[in-house]
Amino acid sequence: MSLQASNEDPPRRTAFFLSDGTGITVENFGRSLLTQFETVKFAQQSLRFVSTVERAREVRRKINETAVFDGVRPLVFSTLVKPEVQAEIKNSNALFLDIFATFISPLEEELGCISSVSTGRFHGLHNVDEYSSRIEAVDFTLNHDDGSTTRHLDEADVILIGISRSGKTPTCLYLSLQYGIRAANFPITEDDLERPNLPRSLLAYKDKLVALSTEPDRLHRIREARYPNSRYSSLNQCQFEVRQAEALYRKMRIPCLKTTMKSIEEIAATIVDLAELDLGRGRGPGRSRAHV
Repeated sequence: MSLQASNEDPPRRTAFFLSDGTGITVENFGRSLLTQFETVKFAQQSLRFVSTVERAREVRRKINETAVFDGVRPLVFSTLVKPEVQAEIKNSNALFLDIFATFISPLEEELGCISSVSTGRFHGLHNVDEYSSRIEAVDFTLNHDDGSTTRHLDEADVILIGISRSGKTPTCLYLSLQYGIRAANFPITEDDLERPNLPRSLLAYKDKLVALSTEPDRLHRIREARYPNSRYSSLNQCQFEVRQAEALYRKMRIPCLKTTMKSIEEIAATIVDLAELDLGRGRGPGRSRAHV
């Protein structure tokens, strides 16, 4: 029977993401794979810190119960490394997908050495300096949110600017949490748009600026949900601010990223590339205007 699109409601499958740690790796990888199947509706569950046989048995029961309830076996994405824990999950009524196993053996052969997974070493805090650097980046980002201070802006790797509700704060937090980037953000206000010019405190850091923008309709919906029936959220006001802000970015030759249909992950990754941020060092070497 050939696979084809149907006018019926999409089938529903349950997907479990299992990890003996925080689950970030398996969630990101598994969800990326699931997005390739647009005709299937997935119920997704993350089960973290599955590090003992007892915990694995609880998870196996949950998976088997789900299989009975759904009438079809679930999908299980796993980054579990303990063989005895894996064995419990593999005995469940599910499609078991070991993400590490797919890549570890070829890498061991190519690199000529045994991985920590194969030698029984598990996840933990191995690079204290890297961890401390990321914590410092998050602290910097929180202290430099929405223009709350201009002190130490010279230490920022990137400074995001944009009108209200254009996505500056969540993007900065993701950059610091995920990449250890010191990301500050600064609002472009109506006063700035009427001049039009950058806030004076940002002029010295022009080479670190990246602007975020969005479509007026999208901005209107976001603002209306927070401040309904206000001038701030009106479509006319949103159209004015977007139009004026983008004109300002063009005038000042500041790269502008449209965020309307992009996820936080996509926005952050684009900024890393656009600003030529060196993730290995956690600091930005500066940006070539060829990107503008």
